[in-house]
Amino acid sequence: MRYEDKTLYLEGALTKDTIAFKLEKLLLTEVSKIDLVKISKIDSAGVAFLDELKDRFDNPKIINTSDEIVQSMRIFSPQILPKTEEKIKENMFVKIGGLVVDHLVSVKNAFYLIADVFYWSIFGIFNRKGHRKGSVVQQSILIGMDAVWIVALLSFILGLILALQAAAQLRQFGANIFVADLMALSMVVEMGPFLTAIILAGRSGSAIASEIATMKVTEEIDALKMMAINPIRYIVVPKFHAITICISLLVIISTLVGILGGLVVAVTYLDLSPVAFLTRVFEVVKLRDALIALGKSYFFAWIIVIIGSYYGFSAKGGAEGVGKVTTKAVVASIFWVIIIDAMSSLIFYYNVKLI
Repeated sequence: MRYEDKTLYLEGALTKDTIAFKLEKLLLTEVSKIDLVKISKIDSAGVAFLDELKDRFDNPKIINTSDEIVQSMRIFSPQILPKTEEKIKENMFVKIGGLVVDHLVSVKNAFYLIADVFYWSIFGIFNRKGHRKGSVVQQSILIGMDAVWIVALLSFILGLILALQAAAQLRQFGANIFVADLMALSMVVEMGPFLTAIILAGRSGSAIASEIATMKVTEEIDALKMMAINPIRYIVVPKFHAITICISLLVIISTLVGILGGLVVAVTYLDLSPVAFLTRVFEVVKLRDALIALGKSYFFAWIIVIIGSYYGFSAKGGAEGVGKVTTKAVVASIFWVIIIDAMSSLIFYYNVKLI
């Protein structure tokens, strides 16, 4: 190591075994350049030694560096790393404003998605261009046919429980026949559509969200756009058509099987005849009740597809992101199914009062 014209010439190896000796000899007061032309080897300790020289002599210029030295400095020197900007602490109003803006952007994107889905769903009835052949049939099997058994099983159990709970009270007053009224109205107007929607939200809603989210994180959505294929028309519309077709059939199955569960309790526990039970059911249920139930079920189905698609298209972050948006889609679908069911029940209640 030698010093000449404010330039420090380093020689040999700059390693953990030599820098201590070099530091002892370093008694200089001013250095403007550090020449590394004769440095044969450098390690992390040598890079730290150069950083120490920079700090001590007010950042002198390092010259004649080899590619090996430059690479070592890039790896081991913290001084060449980009400085992280210090985050400014946001006050409460800034955070609230950010949440409001994010919420408004989400609402805007949701309305755009709803408009696109309904437009392409109606347009797709008359023009099949841009659809996969047989996609509606395939989705109908996945959404509808494969869900028949679970819908029927849970509906039967639910009808059995409702009738059993009501029967224990009705038989005390000799009003056994009114269990038919309870089962007919509850299953047709409320429990049939609601239970079917909850099952589809957990089963089909999660599948829709995870499928689209996987396509998003693996850039398949971008590939479709590059091929001039509308992702909503290609992916979402077949699911929308399929669930629109299947939901009414699933609701009818759920309602009939639930009433069958009530019939089992009425015959075995209340000693009612099947003819008397079914006659009372047909007397109580009106055409308007069935139409209201089917109308609600279509809104439930559309909400499930739209929410699953919305969260699927917003996925990011790989497999972890797919899991997160799938969970959010199921929770949001169930939430909005409950809200719509409550609103429709209130509207129906007031209509009954007015009539």
